Amino acid sequence: MTVVDALEDHILPLVPGLTEKLQHGISVLDVGCGRGRAMLKMAGLFPNSTFKGLDLSEKAIRWARDEAKKQGLKNVEFEVRDASDFDQTAELEVYDFVTTFDAVHDQANPLAVLKGINRTLKPDGKYLMQDIYSTGHVHENMDHPLGPALYTVSCMHCMSVSLAQDREGLGAMWGREKAQELLQKAGFEDIDIHQLDHDIQNDYYVMEK
Repeated sequence: MTVVDALEDHILPLVPGLTEKLQHGISVLDVGCGRGRAMLKMAGLFPNSTFKGLDLSEKAIRWARDEAKKQGLKNVEFEVRDASDFDQTAELEVYDFVTTFDAVHDQANPLAVLKGINRTLKPDGKYLMQDIYSTGHVHENMDHPLGPALYTVSCMHCMSVSLAQDREGLGAMWGREKAQELLQKAGFEDIDIHQLDHDIQNDYYVMEK
């Protein structure tokens, strides 16, 4: 089951009261949205809310815009944007809910992205970060059922994307320890980490500004 398939029944309910707020109408941002499939899904489910996706890839954003048009969705928009300086350029306190799906560890400047997310959330706004379940220590991942595959993907893609920009290269297996460290540096204090019964690959971090 993909993240998109699990959104309505499993992932959004991890944030208390969120579904009801989405039904009533709030503003939502997805950073590193790729082809925008999560925002497209949510825009269809919650017509009273507004959604925006940001991504560096022009090709991905073009696909997302075309798909939104095909589906007749008027409450979602997509923007090509480099989030490397998001800590400085993020709009101040404009979103009720921000998401990142398997995106933070790929960023050239992940701490700047997280600081920007904190900056752009309204007071009491919520942030949901989905990222790979792991620790930051290889020896503690020996029993991870997907460990070899995830380390391979991390080395061949995730780390390379960031290192190619002369940046940190955290990789997919950056681990809970580093994730919590960066989230705290970004200003998030109370961090709840969830796992889903059907999902052996991901952690779901839920925070309030």
